[in-house]
Amino acid sequence: MGRAFEFRKARKMKRWSAMSKAFTRIGKDIVMAVKDGGPDPDTNARLRAVIQNAKAVNMPKDNVERAIKRASDKSLGDFKEVLFEGYAPHGIAILVETATDNNTRTVANVRSHFNKCDGSLGTSGSVVFMFDHTCNFRINAEGLDPEELELEFIDFGAEEVFMDDDGILIYAPFESFGAIQSELEKRKIEILSSGFERIPQVTKKLSAEEALDVEKLLERLEEDDDVQNVYHTMEELTEE
Repeated sequence: MGRAFEFRKARKMKRWSAMSKAFTRIGKDIVMAVKDGGPDPDTNARLRAVIQNAKAVNMPKDNVERAIKRASDKSLGDFKEVLFEGYAPHGIAILVETATDNNTRTVANVRSHFNKCDGSLGTSGSVVFMFDHTCNFRINAEGLDPEELELEFIDFGAEEVFMDDDGILIYAPFESFGAIQSELEKRKIEILSSGFERIPQVTKKLSAEEALDVEKLLERLEEDDDVQNVYHTMEELTEE
């Protein structure tokens, strides 16, 4: 198995752990998708993808419809995606993806999180090169063979295809998202969820005590309402 498989395995229990936080993140994704391409999922591929993700975390349909309606209101401010880069203690690189309607507030909060946990907020480009920006799709595995699928989707950019407990996962470079989404829809293959991730090219192993220092910063960042995702280069500790 490749890096995408190991990355997904390590993060599986941590991602979307708090359901209310998941709903908040998806609500922002809906606003950005509607502002970008309109409120009709039939003509807005980005919105279709977000609605699939809402279903994957059991977000009520009423919540989704309300979010789309609210996002269509021209008086509603837009969310801007801003990427922050920095270092946690012990030389661990951190990438923070945010969606904010007040950049001044978000910058101040993120800097505060780093400072209070003995980290340092870096400049643009300081650590982003240490991560591969990828897209992923989770699809219904019924009637499909992952190895055959991988061969068929190489032409569309797929780099890794593997099974997990909840279906088949396809990983590809960020820029292949549209091509793979279109081909899956063309073949009427059910997309359960999709998204983007930043996979560290190299990870660093820390002691349990050092890892706790890093976890303090990760927890603060993940609890911030403006933060969508946090990625790092620390090797996940495994229980013996």
